[in-house]
Amino acid sequence: MSAFRASVPPAAFSEPTPASAPGGRVALVGAGPGDPELLTRKAERLIREADAVVFDYLVSPAIMDLVRADAEKVFVGKKGGGFCCPQTDIEAVLLRLARAGKTVVRLKGGDPFIFGRGGEEAEVLAAAGIPFEVVPGVTSALAAAAYAGIPLTHRAHSSAVVFLTGHEDPNKPDAAIRWEDYGRLEATLCVYMGMKNLDTITRRLEAGGLAPDTPAAVIQAATTGEHRQLVSSLRDVALESERAGFGAPSIVVIGAVAALSERLAWFAAQAEALPA
Repeated sequence: MSAFRASVPPAAFSEPTPASAPGGRVALVGAGPGDPELLTRKAERLIREADAVVFDYLVSPAIMDLVRADAEKVFVGKKGGGFCCPQTDIEAVLLRLARAGKTVVRLKGGDPFIFGRGGEEAEVLAAAGIPFEVVPGVTSALAAAAYAGIPLTHRAHSSAVVFLTGHEDPNKPDAAIRWEDYGRLEATLCVYMGMKNLDTITRRLEAGGLAPDTPAAVIQAATTGEHRQLVSSLRDVALESERAGFGAPSIVVIGAVAALSERLAWFAAQAEALPA
């Protein structure tokens, strides 16, 4: 990945001109959770055909290997609340490239419309009159749970799933998620970007009525060679995951279904069976 993480030249963020060359368009493409075999066929085709690829930290090097050698690659990655480029600069890059007549892929880990800021970028493109399309990807919660052996729904355990972010935009009106309210739900809770605030999140869920012995799992780097997972309880998961050195990128799954990982964790079992 380091070969693609060159600094973005200042010109990349220059003010775009109103005039547009014919043919420019943008595809907001989900790269999935990491394993390149989980790319959709359409995503792979668009990546191979693109004149320019604007990509995030969570896009794996194997997926970037699909990009044409002569295509422009612009890294705009974000990790753990930090960032390489402000969101407004990323949007300016998309406008500049599209107005230059290029076929642009905005490549995002997971799915572009699930905690990926794809909606914000689509709004900017629509307002500027830039043709665009959205290509869904396998979102991290689905992949992490599946590879950890956790069915997010199960007739005997859970009939609802909620996706939540543990890292909100501080400038959003009424930004704070009322975690206590979610502690009253009979649902599987999937928390993205929640490791930094996991202790607070679990305490507030417990304060809302969620039993402290509710199973809770943390899955880090799901679907990749660095995949690892931990199953604990709501009360202990923050401390145990910290002691075990878990960090971003991780998904937290809370609910009765998380306990099924102990019997259904097929991916970890495969990795353990491989010769050293």
